[in-house]
Amino acid sequence: MQFFNLHTHKSTNQDTVLELVNQYPQEFDAAIPYYSIGIHPWYIDEQRLEADLQMIESKLQEPNCLALGECGLDKRIAISLELQQTVFERQLLLAQHYKKPVVIHCVAAFQEVNALKKRLKITVPMIIHGFSKNKQVAKELIDNGFYISFGKYLLRNPELESVFVSIPNDRFFLETDTVEEGIEEVYALAAQYKKWSMEELRQQIKSNFAAVFKTQL
Repeated sequence: MQFFNLHTHKSTNQDTVLELVNQYPQEFDAAIPYYSIGIHPWYIDEQRLEADLQMIESKLQEPNCLALGECGLDKRIAISLELQQTVFERQLLLAQHYKKPVVIHCVAAFQEVNALKKRLKITVPMIIHGFSKNKQVAKELIDNGFYISFGKYLLRNPELESVFVSIPNDRFFLETDTVEEGIEEVYALAAQYKKWSMEELRQQIKSNFAAVFKTQL
């Protein structure tokens, strides 16, 4: 594989790209080669919660399920933060048990996410996807052991260049999430910002992938 897409909601089925396709328990597609699966805070349904968690636990034991997620906390939605934290905590404990990394959706709740990581003593890699904040937030996350993934906002907001460049080389990933652009375009911009060749960037992400997912691209 030449490219790794940490987080996308649609499979493009290209031979050159390993895509970690986001899946939800209620609409699981077994035809997708590699995926993450989790309960997004927007879609918490208490009546379905136990069934969703059982399915997540089942899929975490499959080799082509590379991560749990996306899951996390979002302070800008109507669902109570208490319920979100309960659901997130249960998913983190599953990820820890089955030794799978976690892809995290976090909106205005970085302190709470970090506090849960510490309280539950989570040691599997935790990756904040779709990062759009400043250097201070990024540094706090890095200092607390998180990885950071860039995509949509890197393409849309030139001010993120300095934040992206400040991230240690062994702690970042790239993604497309829901944008129309392909992962190749995200790589091209990231290489430009890092002042690297495309091959240097590919090798770095290949190394990061091996460290986090315990397998080779």
